[in-house]
Amino acid sequence: MGRGRQKAKHTKIARELKSYSPDVNFSALESELGHPTSDDQYVDKWADMYTDEDEDELERA
Repeated sequence: MGRGRQKAKHTKIARELKSYSPDVNFSALESELGHPTSDDQYVDKWADMYTDEDEDELERA
């Protein structure tokens, strides 16, 4: 294949890719990536192990 045909083919493919816009299912993508859907990431899971008195002692030390 000559250089002209090759360049024309690449140009055609580039135009097709430029105008290509796939349908994206964002909810499926979010679940696949493992992004939490609730605010559990902001809950302190160790808070019930300590009392306020323990925190005061740690601050004074």
